[in-house]
Amino acid sequence: MVDIQDSPTGATFAVKVHPRARRNAITGETGDALKVSLTAPPVDGKANQACIAFFANLLKVPRSSVSIAAGHNSRNKLVRVAGLWAEQLRQRLPFQPVPEATDRNKENEKQ
Repeated sequence: MVDIQDSPTGATFAVKVHPRARRNAITGETGDALKVSLTAPPVDGKANQACIAFFANLLKVPRSSVSIAAGHNSRNKLVRVAGLWAEQLRQRLPFQPVPEATDRNKENEKQ
């Protein structure tokens, strides 16, 4: 489950970025972070700017409301969204958790 925290100006959450991907998308979860694929390369801050643009578009907020709070030079980043609280952010994120592999195996056994 993605851990979304309220901060004094909005909400923060962790992401793990996969740069140079085929398309921009949320691809899953890893631990308490969202896995995000971005087409931009991790050069000269292009992946950071793509991450900001991706979440601004996805959450329907201005780009100026989204920032990288930590992890500028890492795949693991902390994204801050100003003006939205944790509960609002949970409602706007379209990603639904994928059942664990053991749950899928149980479903296949029932069939």
